[in-house]
Amino acid sequence: MSYRYAVLGAGRQGVAAAYDMAKHGEAEEVLLVDVNAEAAEAGAEWVNRLLDHPVAAAVQADASNTAQLESVLDGVTSFLSAVPYSFNLPITEVAIRVGANMCDLGGHTGIVREQLKLDARARTKGVSIVPDCGMGPGMNISLATYAMSLVDEPREVYIWDGGLPQNPKPPWNYLLTFNIGGLTNEYYGDAHFLRDSKVTQVPCFEGFEELDFPLPLGRLEAAVTSGGLSTAPWTFEGKLERLENKTLRYPGHWAQFKAFAQLGLLELEPVKVGSATVVPRDLFHALLEPKITEPEIRDVCVIRTKCVGEKEGRRAEAMVELIDYYDEETGFTAMQRLTGWHASIVAILAAQGRISPGATPVELAVPGRVMVEEARRRGLAVEERVVW
Repeated sequence: MSYRYAVLGAGRQGVAAAYDMAKHGEAEEVLLVDVNAEAAEAGAEWVNRLLDHPVAAAVQADASNTAQLESVLDGVTSFLSAVPYSFNLPITEVAIRVGANMCDLGGHTGIVREQLKLDARARTKGVSIVPDCGMGPGMNISLATYAMSLVDEPREVYIWDGGLPQNPKPPWNYLLTFNIGGLTNEYYGDAHFLRDSKVTQVPCFEGFEELDFPLPLGRLEAAVTSGGLSTAPWTFEGKLERLENKTLRYPGHWAQFKAFAQLGLLELEPVKVGSATVVPRDLFHALLEPKITEPEIRDVCVIRTKCVGEKEGRRAEAMVELIDYYDEETGFTAMQRLTGWHASIVAILAAQGRISPGATPVELAVPGRVMVEEARRRGLAVEERVVW
């Protein structure tokens, strides 16, 4: 059986997802949809060149034009929204109206919770809606649920993840592999964790710690950022004693960016500068983005999860880890692979009827075991161990 897929947004992650849908999703066609016709055409050409088969087609459409989207998505089995998160709630409405399964790259837990309120309507229409897919949130949570399945009674879950350049260059030692607005959004406000089985707000940049990884990574530092757990704290409230997620960076990063935050450069309230009015975060983006952007990115992405609990009546720790690198053969960054492919796996499983209809949080939509099986089928090196 073959399926029709679509990807809204022909950026890096969207193109990687389209490639995976075409290669692993029994695709009759994959539509790459973007308001920029050249971006859509370049993305479709990239996918078709890699697969040596004209399965991807470019479509120019505006994600903010719901009538236009309804026309584009008519007859599509399953699609990914890889556009900014502010579009996702109305796009979810479109998905339900046209009867297409949807997942998205999320980015805002409040919007995700609004999408999940459409569960009854999605079930009635027989479509699945799975927000907040990608690397984190997304693959990090899937690997954590897999770690939970490796013990009999999970109690505490810890997640560390991050995308990094393979060859860091001072003073930043960081490269941007996704929209800069997504980066600064993660560094602003509070995260939601579980502490003593209750949802608890924890400020960004708290919980600093250092962890060791296999060379060439070596020692990395971790700190709290927002949004990485999506809705999981509410899903597992009262079921886990502790759940937390921290972001990994090279040493020195958190001191730099905490100072920027304390200076007010992440704020959204306009300030007067002479006769001009400036939004501090807009200025920060304009100054920082050129410093951490390069035309060619060779990156490494890391996800480490640990579940502490009981197995066979004894205290046990389950560790699940994934480290992935830029792929020379396809030209996809590790961030593209882990972000785009997690979402495409969800889209494919939905098309195949392996995700129940309704609006379902990412931590419940696909069992961790299934996600790990699919990741390994794509050559992603997921390692696991249980120690007593």
